[in-house]
Amino acid sequence: MCVCQTMEVGKYGKNATRSGDRGVLLEPFIHQVGGHSSMMRYDDHTVCKPLITREQRFYESLPPEMKEFTPEYKGVVSVCFEGDSDGYINLVAYPYVENEALEQDDMPERDQPRRKHSRRSLHRSSSGTEHKEEKPGLASDSTESSIQESKSPRVDLHIHSDVPFQMLDGNSGLSSEKISYNPWSLRCHKQQLSRMRSESKDRKLYKFLLLENVVHHFKLPCVLDLKMGTRQHGDDASEEKAARQMKKCEQSTSATLGVRVCGMQVYQLDTGHYLCRNKYYGRGLSIEGFRNALYQYLHNGIELRKDLFEPVLAKLRSLKAVLERQASYRFYSSSLLIIYDGKDSRAGMFVERRPEARLKRVDGSVPESLQDGGGTEPGSSAQPKVDVRMIDFAHSTFKGFRDDPTVHDGPDMGYVFGLESLINIMEQMREENQ
Repeated sequence: MCVCQTMEVGKYGKNATRSGDRGVLLEPFIHQVGGHSSMMRYDDHTVCKPLITREQRFYESLPPEMKEFTPEYKGVVSVCFEGDSDGYINLVAYPYVENEALEQDDMPERDQPRRKHSRRSLHRSSSGTEHKEEKPGLASDSTESSIQESKSPRVDLHIHSDVPFQMLDGNSGLSSEKISYNPWSLRCHKQQLSRMRSESKDRKLYKFLLLENVVHHFKLPCVLDLKMGTRQHGDDASEEKAARQMKKCEQSTSATLGVRVCGMQVYQLDTGHYLCRNKYYGRGLSIEGFRNALYQYLHNGIELRKDLFEPVLAKLRSLKAVLERQASYRFYSSSLLIIYDGKDSRAGMFVERRPEARLKRVDGSVPESLQDGGGTEPGSSAQPKVDVRMIDFAHSTFKGFRDDPTVHDGPDMGYVFGLESLINIMEQMREENQ
């Protein structure tokens, strides 16, 4: 059993915030742009999330050629839910000991808090000030979020971004609040703590997965979270859940493109801020709206990052080739992260032009005087570093996996279709902006 120890915040080592002799104080992962579960920072190179057995086993069974496109799986830790004398709630990770901790799917379903989404998920939402863009049809999401917010425990955050985040509302205007973490991150974190607090009488320890922090190598990570595929429900989903997921797909670009936006953050050189979008924005996009969202993700506030087209396309084509060879695999409800660095070799030149760049039109377009003058000169810098990673495998399956009764033939063509759509749109965008 875990013995909760006194927090010694401020006396951490190089990578991890230490609690007592062995424990690591977990912090919200400030660059989480989407997802149901709260992602936590374990150390500079590692994040963790509530363990789902199916996802853990999937990571352990990954084909070697897929590992380039997934976070490295680093093992399991036991996590304690702890409160201090000031009323603040903390999550502290300790070395995992067999049979002490429970994973999230160990609890009988009747004992788990009822949630709108899947058993393994934690309802995803943005902070209270960022609900302007929610659609009327999402009232139940909003109501649940408001209830969760009113019950949220006090959270004392020690890890912050030096760069402010701003959530875009439905009219593409900036919210008045500027915060030091992506809005999704704190929201998911508070809901995770609320849920764990409600179960604290029955459960003292939790199992969390340790995974590679895939944005660690980026100074100003620009992250696009895409829900991939034309189908989102797993083979074991109830009829009710399957119907809900199919409706979401039918009403979004999941049906027409095989991909939809789940969240993003993109660094703006003209303001020095991250701009953020959430899942509600992504669900309501048309095909043209999806194109515009991708354009916005590749735009740094001054110019379109044309230098990103080739490296991103190369990664997407390579991933497509790998997945086309994975017979019987299905990646239902998984996401794809596209990542690049908002800080590149041209940043100094752009910063000098910030005052002029602030003259951007109300509709978000850039004055013509800025559109062409800041491009990259041939050979002026090395090819930018980008990354493409698949995440979230709690509903994935393949032939022979965990004795799953449903066996699928051939590759996951819904996922491949989404990659093809993404590749085609980026190729068209590259041609239009040469």
